[in-house]
Amino acid sequence: MKYLIIAGYAAIPLAFVVHFIFGGDASWEPVATFALAGIGVLPLAHLMGQSTEHLAARTGPTWGGLLNATFGNAAEFIIAIVALSKGLNDIVKASLTGSILGNLLLVGGAAMVAGGFRREKQTFSRAAAEANGGLLAIAVAAMLMPAIFHFTGEGLADPALTAHDHSVSIGTSFILLVVYGLGLLFTLRTHRHIFSRPPSAKPAEAESGVDRHESWSVRKSVILLFVAAAGIGVIAELLVGSAEAVANELGWNHVFVGVILLAIIGNAAEHSTAVVLAHHDDMDTAMTITYQSSLQIALFVAPVLVLLSTLMITLGWGAETAVPLDLVYTPLEVSAVFLAVALVVTLGRNGETNWFEGTLLLGLYLILAVVFFFLPGTLDHPTP
Repeated sequence: MKYLIIAGYAAIPLAFVVHFIFGGDASWEPVATFALAGIGVLPLAHLMGQSTEHLAARTGPTWGGLLNATFGNAAEFIIAIVALSKGLNDIVKASLTGSILGNLLLVGGAAMVAGGFRREKQTFSRAAAEANGGLLAIAVAAMLMPAIFHFTGEGLADPALTAHDHSVSIGTSFILLVVYGLGLLFTLRTHRHIFSRPPSAKPAEAESGVDRHESWSVRKSVILLFVAAAGIGVIAELLVGSAEAVANELGWNHVFVGVILLAIIGNAAEHSTAVVLAHHDDMDTAMTITYQSSLQIALFVAPVLVLLSTLMITLGWGAETAVPLDLVYTPLEVSAVFLAVALVVTLGRNGETNWFEGTLLLGLYLILAVVFFFLPGTLDHPTP
């Protein structure tokens, strides 16, 4: 692991050197850039994982998982803003869908398998599972109802369907932001005694793998977490560009790249951190990362992007072809998220996990990956 981390740090500058020196002049450049950038993400994700472990040991699983989810989603948020400025709304929606699926199924499933491999079962807060399950249901409703409204309007030949879709998306976005804010208030303030164990109540250092003799302060952990997230944000943008070129070179479906490949890359930090924490029997923090990463995308990032795209269009920022982002997803995207949420809520309602439940989540993720991989053409989102 030590040598892999050293190789990862060395790969970061090499990725930029290869991209900016050989970009456009060599057919092998995108593949090399993608490989080097992917290796470069590993040490940054490892640093983010260490910071989260130390934070969880001092602040408890709820705050530790929330901070990891927030910094882990920062890269995706930045990439989405860049895509919005170029008018690539379909890619933004596909990446948001992929992020939700990746967090719930891939991250959650891998964490359950890693943590339950040599254990009969692992436990986490049932109260947190119930509250987060309710928020996930709201997230599904926020994807389902605008789509139903759109297709109903199409059937009724609504002449102002575009404007009505936008109005529904704006109203839904404000509601989602309020719900997400109240959810944080509920879990972190008014009912925090239910969701977060005191750090002293459980030897988190031992369970999360943190050596108490090398314990980091909260300030140091947050600073390094911010540095790692910023680094991942920079390297992720390089990964996105090279991944699209690699897809063209290999003949991969761009939808598969957006929903599956870019989601895995963008969530690299959460992937590694949640798996490591689950392996060290800190399933509380691992599941908090899984839930909060998905909820932040669905209830915070998506509505903020809808409002931000409207502001960008109003102020004339970005490409001339850019149009406001809406919350009208395709039936395939809505169905995929609905199935993922239903399975996660069903398996997690008892506050217990095991390796077999993890394989079920990973199995559904692979099924969806196969479907998106063989999807012909592009995933055209509904337009009037």
